[in-house]
Amino acid sequence: MEEKNLNKALTPVKLWAIIVGAVVSGMYFGWNYLFEKTNFTGALIATFIVTLFYVSFVFCYSELATAIPSAAGPTAYAEKSFGKFAGFIAGFSILLEYIFATPGIALSIGAYVHGLLPVIPANIAAITAFCIFVFINIKGIESAAIVSVIVTAVAILGVAVYFILGIPTVDVHGLFSSGASMNGMHGIFAAIPFVVWFYLAVESGAMGAEECKNPQKDIPKAFISGIGALVVMAVAVLIVTAGNSAADLSAVASTDNPLPAILSKVYGENSFLVKLVGFFGLFGLAASLHGIMIGYSRQAYAMSRSGYLPKALSNLDKNGTPVFALVSTSLIGLFFVITGNVGSLVVFSCIGSSVMAVLSIASWFVLRKTEPSLARPYRLKSALIPTIAAITCAVVVVALVVSQASLLFLAAIVYAAAILYYLVKDKVFANGFVSAENEMEA
Repeated sequence: MEEKNLNKALTPVKLWAIIVGAVVSGMYFGWNYLFEKTNFTGALIATFIVTLFYVSFVFCYSELATAIPSAAGPTAYAEKSFGKFAGFIAGFSILLEYIFATPGIALSIGAYVHGLLPVIPANIAAITAFCIFVFINIKGIESAAIVSVIVTAVAILGVAVYFILGIPTVDVHGLFSSGASMNGMHGIFAAIPFVVWFYLAVESGAMGAEECKNPQKDIPKAFISGIGALVVMAVAVLIVTAGNSAADLSAVASTDNPLPAILSKVYGENSFLVKLVGFFGLFGLAASLHGIMIGYSRQAYAMSRSGYLPKALSNLDKNGTPVFALVSTSLIGLFFVITGNVGSLVVFSCIGSSVMAVLSIASWFVLRKTEPSLARPYRLKSALIPTIAAITCAVVVVALVVSQASLLFLAAIVYAAAILYYLVKDKVFANGFVSAENEMEA
């Protein structure tokens, strides 16, 4: 029987759209919860730290992704550096990050739809949107990538419209003289997990490496230009939102559709312009829901192919799509759409992202030492950028520990269950294990 492979349909533009699309929802919701923790000054400091982390991380990640262009992404990097167990933890962390991110996005879609059409209940809209994008992804990567390009372009246009409409209302003096307290370092640390939402899932493009036509050249182009676009949008959204002279930041912190909520204070709740930004917001949320689904389905597929997860998850349909991996992981996400709380989902997703980032950055340092001759089509000239990534990543991890102790306890239980699963499965299927890298080459 002829072996099916993932379909190589991704160009640099399509990969860029998947990367930016997976993240762009972070401009439309999630980050705004930081205003429960600090004021604009604290938010600006937190944003600087997180932005420095993600920019430096993307440069490291681009080198790893071109040296080891596997759908397994961080699983393959950690496995090559530290062995099977680290590979499993990296892959599990990606799944944790993405599977908890998509319900949060879907719930925000429901809030945006309800804001535009109050007759539609938010929970019904959320469930419907989630199911629609599972179906789109089932159709295959080529059609999925085309959808990513379209919805991402509209989402970026929406951020631009929000900036144009909102910038005239910004009170520059008021930005730094708000009556709200910064709450010192605790406020900044508490804000950091929500600022991460501006960039969460940017690494998802690496899971499309095996579907790129020329991954060694396409991945760096897409990642570096993608993070540049995201930084510009994040700063623009933060300034316009916090600086709006009519804004009540405590109210902004409690809504799942902050951009229309801000503009409604200026233009009125029934204004066409407010509705327009809400409409654009749906595209931003849809782009991320869509892009992250691509990411977690490919991660589950790659982990199954390597023996970490049940073999059935690596089955491909006639279009080269890992349908079973997509549907089974989506069912978990759908459960949390029905039962989840957006703020908690955001933080839980950040925990998975942080573990993945720690292992990926550590892999960069280890592979530079243990595999100096490894072909690196994109190569950093020095260790300065990875060092910055390591330091700022440590700050993000400390922020999570300091500000999210209760959720960290729950996350520890989840990781303990995953490790127990790994130990049992490894003994049962030890003879059938295939490394992520070798399976990719096969």
